[in-house]
Amino acid sequence: MYLVVLVTAKDKKEAKKISLGLIKAKLAACVNIVDKIDSLFFWEGKIDQAKESLLVIKTRKEKLSRIIKLVKSLHSYTVPEIIALPIAGADRSYLRWIDASLR
Repeated sequence: MYLVVLVTAKDKKEAKKISLGLIKAKLAACVNIVDKIDSLFFWEGKIDQAKESLLVIKTRKEKLSRIIKLVKSLHSYTVPEIIALPIAGADRSYLRWIDASLR
């Protein structure tokens, strides 16, 4: 099964560090970084907000536990957002590229 994993980071620098770690470890075929998103969230009993960067990670399900471990080791947040979504459909050649990139 193929996944898109979403991770938010405190800024673009942290997002790039995590992305490079994932790519070098062959845990992600591709990571898109969407910079300067506005996040609103409930934290420590109150509503908070931040400018963050969003990582959009393309991978396979069997890599997820290692992705979580690596992200947590490189991330500055106590509780980083790491959400995996199944890819319901995609171009076959793109999926083959993901497979080849993760070997």
